[in-house]
Amino acid sequence: MIRSALVKALANAGHVVSAVGTAMDALREVAVRPPDVVVLDLGLPDVDGASALRMMRGDSDVPIIVATARTGENNIIRLLNAGADDYLTKPFSGEHLLARISAVLRRRGSLVGAPAAIEVGPLRIDLTRRAAVLDGKPLDLNRKEFDLLAYLAARRDQLVTRQELVEEVWRQPYRGSEQTVDVHISWLRRKLGETAAKPRFLRVLRGVGIMLVDPT
Repeated sequence: MIRSALVKALANAGHVVSAVGTAMDALREVAVRPPDVVVLDLGLPDVDGASALRMMRGDSDVPIIVATARTGENNIIRLLNAGADDYLTKPFSGEHLLARISAVLRRRGSLVGAPAAIEVGPLRIDLTRRAAVLDGKPLDLNRKEFDLLAYLAARRDQLVTRQELVEEVWRQPYRGSEQTVDVHISWLRRKLGETAAKPRFLRVLRGVGIMLVDPT
């Protein structure tokens, strides 16, 4: 019943929908007719949805939105780390799902035609290899530090709000997550060889946002 209601809502919004009821059918569908986006329910009759997510991600980079009743933060983090692009917790409306689909497709569309590397002064960010080099020396960045740096570099000289960073880099709802952003900015500053008192690449306009600039 839920699947039928969502298919109707998506079709009425102009999407072409292929709905299946098992993980194995979904994996075959993605392999034969790759979709623009997958909405994956974790409550599947044949394979646990989290396992299906990992199997699907192993064969495809299609954007995946997970629908789950598992609301614990640790569960959500595991799903995102396993390859989910976004998630919805039950119950949710068709309008909410449509908004999440649109956001995921916008993010994916913004990557089409993107350069393989970004250079900002002495900083080079290789998006393909997920590696960054500063003044000819490799930077030791963890996954989220790299994602944050790449996101800001792609928007050099533009103010980016903390809310945007939480929603687009961390892919989580913005609910007082400023501290998470600030901590990662602090770590990133240290690795870029700067401080808040003496910024080089990262300029913070208090109460407005963060901007990455060419220090030269």
